[in-house]
Amino acid sequence: MPYAHIEFGVERRIARLTLNRPDKLNSFNATMHAEVRAALSRVQPEGARVLVLSGAGRAFCAGQDLGERTGGPDGSRPDLGESIERDYKPLALALRRLPLPVIAAVNGVAAGAGANIALACDLVIAARSASFIQSFSKLGLVPDAGGTWQLPRLVGQARALGLALLGERLSAGQAQDWGLIWRCVDDEVFRETVDELATQLAAAPTRGLARTKQAICESWGRPFEAQLDQERDFQSELGRTDDFAEGVAAFIAKRAPVFTGR
Repeated sequence: MPYAHIEFGVERRIARLTLNRPDKLNSFNATMHAEVRAALSRVQPEGARVLVLSGAGRAFCAGQDLGERTGGPDGSRPDLGESIERDYKPLALALRRLPLPVIAAVNGVAAGAGANIALACDLVIAARSASFIQSFSKLGLVPDAGGTWQLPRLVGQARALGLALLGERLSAGQAQDWGLIWRCVDDEVFRETVDELATQLAAAPTRGLARTKQAICESWGRPFEAQLDQERDFQSELGRTDDFAEGVAAFIAKRAPVFTGR
């Protein structure tokens, strides 16, 4: 399927979705949103066991293309809530709900909704030259695409408020130190590191990883006892999978496991 503003493909069980509007720092417009939705719907049917989300050129994503957010000819102002409901909410939920690991490979600036879309992924790896900016306060807006939920849970309320209210640039190294992202790596090994991690996850027991992702993400809304029940139910289910049998057999035989994702 040809795309205008993204690149998408699946190879060796790794799905790669690249935002591809480098002249606009990969900012979202309506066409890109539609293409991303279409690509995400293909990830599982095409047999992928991990998804890598990245940006073309020198940016990961600069958020919303503000050129699409001008008012009407009569001076009316756009309803930004409609865009959230139509585009950003489904995108953040789709990334969270994919039953496989999702890697955000942040190669450059991730600003506004672009930063929070990265944080909606499971593992965020950033090049050392990359940065994160909650730029909403500069426009009189609140962080969207899940930002007000993600930030305090990742870095605590004090730092979340500082990032959101001041809109200051946060370096990738500082983001790692604060626990905002999984890892910051030097630019010269960035692509290699992303590829190695994607390959590792593509060979891992996919159903177990998917349930781990689900259990951790949903734990915020459960008391401890209910979470223990969820762990019990998932272990009961996963204990009957081919991957668990293979993992045990490989451990006993002292060999590397060969997981199929089933």
